[in-house]
Amino acid sequence: VELNTTSALANYATEAGFHFSKDEPTALVQSDGGPCAVLAPVQAFIFKSLLTDKSGINWKEVCDKVVSFDNVEEVEEFYLQQIETLQNTFGVLLLLYSVLCTKGLEQVRKEMSDPMEPLIDGTYGYGSQSLINLILTGKAVGHVWNYDQNVGGLKLHGVDHQCEVGFLTLLEHLRYCEVGSFLKNPKHPIWVLASETHLTVLFSLEKQLVRPETPSEVAQRVFKSFDPEGNNFISSLLLQDVLKALDLVSETEYVEIMAKKLDSESLGIILLNAFMEEFFPDEKPTIPEVFTVFHYNGLPRSCPENKVMYQEGNAVLLECDMKSVLDNNPMLTCLQTKWPNIEIQWRSGSTPSLN
Repeated sequence: VELNTTSALANYATEAGFHFSKDEPTALVQSDGGPCAVLAPVQAFIFKSLLTDKSGINWKEVCDKVVSFDNVEEVEEFYLQQIETLQNTFGVLLLLYSVLCTKGLEQVRKEMSDPMEPLIDGTYGYGSQSLINLILTGKAVGHVWNYDQNVGGLKLHGVDHQCEVGFLTLLEHLRYCEVGSFLKNPKHPIWVLASETHLTVLFSLEKQLVRPETPSEVAQRVFKSFDPEGNNFISSLLLQDVLKALDLVSETEYVEIMAKKLDSESLGIILLNAFMEEFFPDEKPTIPEVFTVFHYNGLPRSCPENKVMYQEGNAVLLECDMKSVLDNNPMLTCLQTKWPNIEIQWRSGSTPSLN
């Protein structure tokens, strides 16, 4: 496993420890570019810990907590006495080394699609997707889709289980990748958001955002897997494949009848809306149409008044299926990869930065 940190140390060394914001006691501060591949996933798990805490403590006011363990008292004692080792220079790298040594370097190599790919870019200090996935999912796989996929004869590893916290990326809108449901629909309403160069975190207190997929949502996901261009329609010739993938009736005679019904004008295409109305007409949405979200960006220069604080927004899922694509609003574009019809009004009046 190659970290390739020789020229990247400038990014990871300069105050690259774990420090909390004086303006938001539970928010980590990132002093420079690079360490977000570690900091953002760690921040996501901090949110997970706070939001699942049953002690009644206000999640916005927590700044220090001691948790007792039955069998690892020595670990707790060490960190209580040596916490400055994570706060000082190289603190982020120390945590990364700890993760790698705990996981085992040989196992990390097996999980990576390309064992020769460095986990940290030697020029800019950016973390690879394998590094991000290692901290988010526990496995150093190099892709964000569900399970393994065969691409050009190569077996490429993806995520194999529903994750504790999720991941969304602007690169999906640009067609560079497609995030699978294990990351889009995690166990907790927390998502690491990726732009081309930075990682931030979005979270909500609304647990209904991550309940199991309904049959209708499964159908939409499968239909769209046969529509890689995102046109909201497929060729009529693919109808049988879609029905088979959904374990619906797929005998040839039946498929021909349904194809004529769904493509009454003989255009050779079947619209997503027509397909859903035919096979899943009565299912009501269970996701709340209105909910509150919070956004975290650890870079002070990307935050209002250079203060690392959570930005609160009121999200609405519109009834129409049409989505607006705004090049000047990467935040909305990124979130639309999960909620195509989402709109958000941010309390500050300005959209938080993904960079």
